[in-house]
Amino acid sequence: MEHGDPASSTDFPALKNDTFLKAAWGEVTDYVPVWCMRQAGRYLPEFRETRATQDFFTTCRTPAICCELTLQPLRRFPLDAAIIFSDILVIPQALGMEVTMVPGKGPTFPEPLNEPVDLQKLNENVDVTQKLAYVFQAITLTRHKLKGEVPLIGFSGAPWTLMAYMIEGGGSKTMSKAKRWLYQYPLACHKLLKILTNVIIDYLVGQVSAGAQALQVFESHAGHLGYEQFSEFSLPYLREIAQQVKEKLKASGIDQVPMIVFAKDAHYALEDISDSGYEVVGLDWTIRPKIAREKTGRKVTLQGNMDPCALYAPKDKINEIVKKMIEEFGTQRYIANLGHGMYPDMDPEHVATFVESVHTYSREKCKNE
Repeated sequence: MEHGDPASSTDFPALKNDTFLKAAWGEVTDYVPVWCMRQAGRYLPEFRETRATQDFFTTCRTPAICCELTLQPLRRFPLDAAIIFSDILVIPQALGMEVTMVPGKGPTFPEPLNEPVDLQKLNENVDVTQKLAYVFQAITLTRHKLKGEVPLIGFSGAPWTLMAYMIEGGGSKTMSKAKRWLYQYPLACHKLLKILTNVIIDYLVGQVSAGAQALQVFESHAGHLGYEQFSEFSLPYLREIAQQVKEKLKASGIDQVPMIVFAKDAHYALEDISDSGYEVVGLDWTIRPKIAREKTGRKVTLQGNMDPCALYAPKDKINEIVKKMIEEFGTQRYIANLGHGMYPDMDPEHVATFVESVHTYSREKCKNE
């Protein structure tokens, strides 16, 4: 972007709704804030229409379209946060790997990493500012277009999750190729995880510099690991990311932002995750809120965890589920969300019911507490 372009400046409009940020920092809120993973998605007809003109990763590399897709759900629903439209696999691309989005199959790596010698193909010293400039431009543009209505969340995939995609060559039910590496080539795994961690740290710091007001790290494949492997191949890198991002922001004189970690299906390590340096711990739908509160000891804010498929329920049932969820989590140190992302065939009206229900019931409850 040209220097004369106001959308490239980081002199942003003042924030009008900071409820999500307050909850993330553990401050008192008047109601429970809510946003949805995959809130910009194919369940919206306007999303499908915007996306129809070009392939997925071209969209990711087009800041104006990323901005438009990020804003679409905000026009429909009174959500308390926006999350930038992008993809976790932009990092393997920055490392020099080819990734395509195959219709009906999902992300595909034509040349995955098969053996440790393949690590030599990776561009270890990534200039994140240059390689991922399009994400930073999208964030800056979106911050301006949001006009301070709600905060903007930036994100990244976590090292193990990205490594699993890079070795499997796409999605997998078992992650057996990636897990084979953990058992056969632990040193190569740590080398790869460290390469990824370094890039992720720079990427997240860059997102905050560009205007992100919170960060989420997605460890989407945590459920394929047990406690031992998670403790060796995921947790140390999650910790390093939180610590280094905070240190680098401080060194650059940039204000800290709350960080969220979402390790799907990793209840077996919830105590460790809540102690890993993140302000917010995201939960999938398979854990009971009461148990999550007990394990995390109220030292972090919790985010989640309605079963995404509950959005298929009739609206009155959605109201009941939300009410029970807020009863169990309580109204403070809590951000309502789904326990994973939305699916393409969901009814936008049911999303509206979910958001409205969280706001209505939690406002009432906060007044009476």
